[in-house]
Amino acid sequence: MIYFIGIKGTGMAALACILHDLGEEVSGSDLSKHFFTEEPLIARNIHIDSFDSNNIKNGMTVIIGNAFKEDFEEVIAARNNPTVTCYRYHEYLGILMSRYTSISVAGSHGKTTTTGMLSAMMDTVFPTGYLIGDGTGVIHEDSKYLCVESCEYRRHFLAYKPDYAIITNVEIDHVDYFKSDEDYRLAYEEFSKNIKKTLMIYGDDEEARKLNIACEHYWYGEGENNDLRAINIIEDTKGMEFDVTFKSEFKHHFKLPFVGRHLLWNSLAVIGIGYLEGLTGEQIESGLCSYRGVKRRFVVEEVKDNVFIDDYAHHPTEVSITIDAARKRYPNKKLVAIFKPHRVSRVFHFADQFAKALSKADEVYLCDFTSIDDKEDGIDIDIHYLQERIPSSKILTEDENGAAILAKEEPAVYLFMSSKDIYELANKVKRYQNS
Repeated sequence: MIYFIGIKGTGMAALACILHDLGEEVSGSDLSKHFFTEEPLIARNIHIDSFDSNNIKNGMTVIIGNAFKEDFEEVIAARNNPTVTCYRYHEYLGILMSRYTSISVAGSHGKTTTTGMLSAMMDTVFPTGYLIGDGTGVIHEDSKYLCVESCEYRRHFLAYKPDYAIITNVEIDHVDYFKSDEDYRLAYEEFSKNIKKTLMIYGDDEEARKLNIACEHYWYGEGENNDLRAINIIEDTKGMEFDVTFKSEFKHHFKLPFVGRHLLWNSLAVIGIGYLEGLTGEQIESGLCSYRGVKRRFVVEEVKDNVFIDDYAHHPTEVSITIDAARKRYPNKKLVAIFKPHRVSRVFHFADQFAKALSKADEVYLCDFTSIDDKEDGIDIDIHYLQERIPSSKILTEDENGAAILAKEEPAVYLFMSSKDIYELANKVKRYQNS
């Protein structure tokens, strides 16, 4: 029996699904509150208990979610039982990756989307498993490849030794742990030492260019100093097309159904991996076109005259890029941004950048901190700290009153952005408008 402490976590749910599909007996525990990540667990009839130290039984293999500290009751019970074998999430995942030709997708932003694109592209040619940070875990009986979203938080990705890797950018995040740009870059330098074959790294990022990379690598981007380049770019509200060159040699003309320049950059990283593994331009393009998105990453729903977009954006760069993409896709509609932050240290550190990014919307609504890990010692702020920096922004409650206020903004593009459960507020707005 493999037992997951915190099985509804995005990575944990994905790993649980993979191990179940490999024939393991899987169960776990979490809060009774509904999370979008539990739907594939329910579909597989994976049993989920409420937290209780009595859930830990002799002989279990226990995988501990990284959100749970050593003083958590189930963690204590597992650690103190000599018949139980314990792993942290990233430790077990590192062991699993060693069984496959593995591809890690790391970076401050774009990991989930890029992993989704990569797995879609690879799976059209080779049986490919994938673990994505939206709770999705898939494996085939004959999978040769495993694509894994690889988070840098607390240097967890150093448990992985991938054959290939992508680094999408190196802009400091997780400022509750990383105390300087130098320390953040050092983590990626340490990660590069684990890569067995080749790294594709975004070359138009100034911070990435400062890295001392310890493995074979190629830079990708638009600039002339990149090895893999997108040139002759054409974008509209329906998609994009561009030529790709590798070491100044023309490779292929790509036409893709993606809107937003960041998706071009993500696509280019995937294209690079495809070429490294011997795929043709036609195979890569066909595979990328099969990509249908991932959960909570620019998920669009059009309801009458309104558009609802759900996105995981929780860093100012991500917020800015997401608003730009919404403008590109819906240039003639009012854009209403609803943002719920995660962790006070992130808002405290990036307050001015958040304000600048959010101000690109026509209307801005802010929801207060509500998560168990939002508050941190030494930082005593609430949502007013950000609201004061955005003229005309409003603080919104995540209830029927908040839904009624947002409903009056119609017709509009409602852009809900948060790494937390803001999608429930979006559902309330839809119900209010349809009542």
